[in-house]
Amino acid sequence: MALPAQDERTMPAVVLSGLHQRPLEHALTELHTLIEQYGYLVVVCSGATPEPVVRRLYTLRSLLESDRIALFRPDLPPLGIAVLARQLRQLASCDLSPGVLASAGRLLTHYLHAGAVLGSVARLDRVPVGLKTHAKSWMPGSQFAVLAHPEPQLVKVAPGATLKGPEFNTWMLVAKGQLQSEWVAGLGGRWSVHGLREVPLPAESPAWWGTGRMVEFCGYLADLSVLYQLVTSVRQTSCHWCGLDVIGDRCVFCSATPPVREPAPPRALEQRTPA
Repeated sequence: MALPAQDERTMPAVVLSGLHQRPLEHALTELHTLIEQYGYLVVVCSGATPEPVVRRLYTLRSLLESDRIALFRPDLPPLGIAVLARQLRQLASCDLSPGVLASAGRLLTHYLHAGAVLGSVARLDRVPVGLKTHAKSWMPGSQFAVLAHPEPQLVKVAPGATLKGPEFNTWMLVAKGQLQSEWVAGLGGRWSVHGLREVPLPAESPAWWGTGRMVEFCGYLADLSVLYQLVTSVRQTSCHWCGLDVIGDRCVFCSATPPVREPAPPRALEQRTPA
């Protein structure tokens, strides 16, 4: 899921592989070394990441007693996660503070359009699927186009079928699994994307989509100047708990939310005796 660098400024990715299979002290040493080297660490993982891996991540963060590790698990398909991680790597080369960079992930998810063409939706539980569609998925040769984010959509692949796309110019990334389909190329034309780029299918995609017979796609913003402008145009605040500058309503590092300030109760009127 570590995509190739978008440009020469894109920071390299660090892949934390086999965390739950290696001895705890080895993984602990790796994370400690990364924090000492970079200062802060933003870990981006998919909703299809096995639970033992997620539990190990929280265990390591607890043992290190560090608020400098942000665990970010957005509700995106694996290819969308990979795109988001690369966008954060692009922004890491800019003059953004760690808190702003980490919380930028939540903002940028709104500009991703992630979906797939599937040979079957029988095991798809990430997007609402009606009974009729389930029944049609058992017919040989059936294909379905699904948009999981930002707004769930599902259509049967047929001439004229389409999905509602972004209202701004994007690039499209395509990852092919065990399905032959040219429909995504046509969708890119209808979305007026700048171009299509192909990458290997993320290992977690079949588990997320419920089938390996698929072609996953993601429309995204590739220009670093546009990403930077989006992030810096949002008002920044200081986290009341750890003091980091953040955007949004929650600090990704310490998970603190701004305190709710209750309005002061109305002051009781003084009882005065008439003169």
